Amino acid sequence: MTAIESATILILATDGYERSELRVPLEELKKRGANVKIASIKAGEIKSWDEKNWGDTVPVDIEARNVKAEEFDALVLPGGQINPDLLRVNEDAVKVVRDFVKSGKPVAAICHGPWLLVEADALRGRKATSYPSIRSDVRNAGASWKDEAVVVDNGIITSRSPKDLKQFVDKIVEEVKEGRHNRRAA
Repeated sequence: MTAIESATILILATDGYERSELRVPLEELKKRGANVKIASIKAGEIKSWDEKNWGDTVPVDIEARNVKAEEFDALVLPGGQINPDLLRVNEDAVKVVRDFVKSGKPVAAICHGPWLLVEADALRGRKATSYPSIRSDVRNAGASWKDEAVVVDNGIITSRSPKDLKQFVDKIVEEVKEGRHNRRAA
């Protein structure tokens, strides 16, 4: 069990992340006392997609290839269409997801973020949700898709869209407090 005030949380993203789906968890988790780091498949900064155009940037703290799951308490995967599509074809990014799933630590994915869980084969036999346009991908990966704001299955948190961000962040905090979950590895 880890209090959010002593938790270190990793957000994995790259260019094209949906701005609100990275910024809201980043800011809210920091407000609640967590140490939050940004990982990406490249060094420097990554640029957001803000509804219909490119948005602002965030600095990258660590490259995905250097991430050690044991140094963090949870993983957050923002969506957007571009971001998870670029990440799911990158072996370093997929390895980060697999390592967190294997560790039993909370893994949270919103909107199109579950594409990374699909690629890591982490949804088979689980309940999950996502942005509606990828529900068939989630189902084809072996999950039971639910049209709910947030779905949690053994520490794997999924959410539909930016309108669900408050519930998504609240559930991350709750799952971090619960700690590791015994589950099959990805």
